[in-house]
Amino acid sequence: MAQRTPKIGPVVQKERKRRKLTLEQLATRSGVSKSMLSQIERGEANPTFAVVWSLTQALEIDFSELIGGSAAARSANDIEVTSAAHTPEIRSSDSLCRLKILSSPRLAGQSEWYSVEIEPGGTLASEPHSPGTSEHFTAITDGLEIRSGESHVRLKAGETARYLGDVHHHISNIGDKVACGFLVVLYR
Repeated sequence: MAQRTPKIGPVVQKERKRRKLTLEQLATRSGVSKSMLSQIERGEANPTFAVVWSLTQALEIDFSELIGGSAAARSANDIEVTSAAHTPEIRSSDSLCRLKILSSPRLAGQSEWYSVEIEPGGTLASEPHSPGTSEHFTAITDGLEIRSGESHVRLKAGETARYLGDVHHHISNIGDKVACGFLVVLYR
């Protein structure tokens, strides 16, 4: 799945210099190592969503300013569009699970939604979220199983499972083809 990576290096460097910060100072503020920051600025690293988020917080800029190509809505009449190339993606460590973050970064910790693709045999396992969190998963394809606490269910294409997200839970592909769905996480 070829995907163009947003060129955030020049933006990070420009914002860092505008604030008169050294790489070391930005590393301290963001929790991102100095060597990783240097690689990002030179365009030699593909940072995770967590790293990008840390940089936006440390530089006090909007996510859309960092990834470019999508200006934040400025008034009630503006429409914010994020291109496919700039839609953040999270991959599991084994690369069997891919989540595209579809929700606005401004809603993180309130409500989040994702497009999910899981390779055969892959499992998207989650630790318990904060108390009262629930998840809603809609299967686009067959072959998906949801486990939440001691409960589990197999989904058919078009079905939606609603379950507790404040217990151990996971979504698994038990089929022999790539499985897809949409995940909504609601925090209380």
